[in-house]
Amino acid sequence: MENSAIRIALIGDNDPQVTAHQAIPVALGLVAEHLDRNVQFEWLATDRIHADTPLERFDGFWCVPGSPYKSEAGALRAIRFAREQQRPFLGTCGGFQHAVLEFSRNVLGWVDAEHGETSPDSERAVLTPLTCSLVEAVDSIHLVPDSLIAKAYETSQIREGYRCRFGVNPLFEQELLNDRLHAVGHDSAGDLRAIELKENRFFVATLFQPERAALKGLMPPLVRAFVEACAEAR
Repeated sequence: MENSAIRIALIGDNDPQVTAHQAIPVALGLVAEHLDRNVQFEWLATDRIHADTPLERFDGFWCVPGSPYKSEAGALRAIRFAREQQRPFLGTCGGFQHAVLEFSRNVLGWVDAEHGETSPDSERAVLTPLTCSLVEAVDSIHLVPDSLIAKAYETSQIREGYRCRFGVNPLFEQELLNDRLHAVGHDSAGDLRAIELKENRFFVATLFQPERAALKGLMPPLVRAFVEACAEAR
């Protein structure tokens, strides 16, 4: 029904001190007002996401910044559900990183894939420290034309903010990116900053944090596109 609530799960461990966590409810509120829709969200603490957690009650999933999470397994379980059940998914910062990790393990079959933040000595750390840490940084990002994210922004050149220290390990980037997982955003140095899973209606992850714009009173275009996808998928 048009007026029924759109239900969104926020995968992550809510911390009022985290800027992105302050911004996300504001961003969703701005989108709800713009679309004139009832948008409800629920924080899903990662250590409370288990095999019997009723994830099917959500229309979409947003894996939020704030890693390392209390439970990597819980975060990956929710991301896998969204991917396999074709639920709209948005991952920002740590959500980007864990979307890559989930794809590595459960799609590519790299059972030994690890996050370098928690397993720095792993031989298959698919996420490793960035050459230059992006803490409270703003940079330009070039988007692939006709990608979901470019359509959301209605441009191929954007500027967004970060608070991030880890990205895709260049040693595995070529193997990760294939006909299913596409690179759709690169920064001014040519480094990977956004991905999309092409087999899903809406599965987008960014290393930057588009939600931060909401704290300036600006509706984040990517969050709007995500909520619209949640509404259409119901």
